[in-house]
Amino acid sequence: MLHPRVTRERTGRAAEGRLAEAVGLALAISLEVVDAEVVTLSKRRSATLLGKGKVDELAGRIAADSIEIAIIDSSLTPVQQRNLEKAWNCKVIDRTGLILEIFGDRARTREGSLQVELAALSYQRSRLVRSWTHLERQRGGFGFLGGPGESQIEADRRQIDERITRIRRDLEGVARTRGLHRQARQRVPYPVVALVGYTNAGKSTLFNRLTGATVTAEDKLFATLDPTLRGVDLPSGRRVILADTVGFISDLPTGLVAAFRATLEEVLSAEIVIHVRDIAHPESTAQRDDVHAVLAELGLGDAVDQGLTEALNKTDLLDASERERLDNIFLRDRRCVPVSALTGRGCKDLLRVIDDRLAVNRRTVDLTVALEDGAALAWLYRWGQVLERFDDERSAHMRVGLDPADAARFARKFTEYSA
Repeated sequence: MLHPRVTRERTGRAAEGRLAEAVGLALAISLEVVDAEVVTLSKRRSATLLGKGKVDELAGRIAADSIEIAIIDSSLTPVQQRNLEKAWNCKVIDRTGLILEIFGDRARTREGSLQVELAALSYQRSRLVRSWTHLERQRGGFGFLGGPGESQIEADRRQIDERITRIRRDLEGVARTRGLHRQARQRVPYPVVALVGYTNAGKSTLFNRLTGATVTAEDKLFATLDPTLRGVDLPSGRRVILADTVGFISDLPTGLVAAFRATLEEVLSAEIVIHVRDIAHPESTAQRDDVHAVLAELGLGDAVDQGLTEALNKTDLLDASERERLDNIFLRDRRCVPVSALTGRGCKDLLRVIDDRLAVNRRTVDLTVALEDGAALAWLYRWGQVLERFDDERSAHMRVGLDPADAARFARKFTEYSA
């Protein structure tokens, strides 16, 4: 495991921390890490990335330890990958290739598996498709490219292109089905609140805490890939849909994350985006910047610029003075909510903040509704916030807070009243 560091580059992130993250990526799919180091480069070589002396030195160590896979925590060109494989006589994969392996291991739904295969085939078109067989042999093989039986098919670029075409056609069908599900939700229009954040920030644990669900929540990078939606009731009684999403990571091509459209569509259509941060992580600020960069590339730059609501998670790992400091920040800025998904600390505050943010867009309307019109009254109590009400013998006189969309929906559904 190597993390190349060019001396003139400044990423705002410690190379040792990046190396530790890369080791975590390898361990996430049960690879045994024999050795790991940061390699300082004066410049990047077009042929091998690393200098000749370092390539030769590592060749000896790889041979001595019978290493099967060398992982470079950086992007490699096809030429660099092939040259290093020849020099070291072992399989070489870069950061994107490693993450693709993890995605293949984690995807559970049919769409997730198809999206992984599409991303992998697109990535591998100019590379040796058989490169994945080394990983299959070491770990038993999850086979997201179909396993050794398809190695000859995947080795033929023409057949790869045909497979890509078939996958895209299948995904169009899945997307249509998902679109129908989304339309059904819009007919029962709960606002969507999406959790985003760096991988392993604790999104799934927080999701489970807020919704009572049992989504897989492990201390692993990319434990969540497939989308999960659950309803949750806010303190006002209003119901929202909470969406758990794939975690982001530094230097991950946006196109790779964007492959998981089912997850990201919930983010793009969300009323509110909550950024879950591992506030106890030594590089929490750098991770925040990485998440902001990915969100901006996905078209959510305005939301980032306006200031996302942050759930500052894992406060249970902080000392008392640091927790108190974060609590004081929350008193001044309700966009920064200290929470512990593990213990539940601060989760009620987070729900109240979500409630308040949704209420900002509400308009207050005065309505007079016939007392015998139970359907209209029930609708207003379900979708609005009844602020005042007094009844006479025939009518209920109400002041109700409604989102603009709900106000328009009420006017269409109950034409005899004006909202």
